[in-house]
Amino acid sequence: MRRHLFLIHLRNDPAAIAAYREHHGRVWPEVVASLRRAGIRHMDIHLLGRTAVMSVEVADGVDVLRAFAAHQASGGRVAEWEQLMKSLQEPSPDAASGEWWARMEPIFHLRTTEPAVAG
Repeated sequence: MRRHLFLIHLRNDPAAIAAYREHHGRVWPEVVASLRRAGIRHMDIHLLGRTAVMSVEVADGVDVLRAFAAHQASGGRVAEWEQLMKSLQEPSPDAASGEWWARMEPIFHLRTTEPAVAG
């Protein structure tokens, strides 16, 4: 499994942030099914203020950006959800040109298989 982290900002509007929370408390079944069909194995979204961080896991060999593209093209109900979410979001100023969710760079991993440092 490979994990990817993405960041986005929600609109600076308490009603938009509340709506985003509410919608993610009851994600549409078509959206969940589409994500699974696209190869997304695990997804979490965490929110701090108006900053959302999404953790996504895909099987080795699956390109996460292609998986998201397949998801977004999977049908009308998914397109409706994606448009609704996009209306509540705005890209981070640190996002690359053309990026909506900014892809975060991994710089450290602690693994349980690594020996402890003696000291």
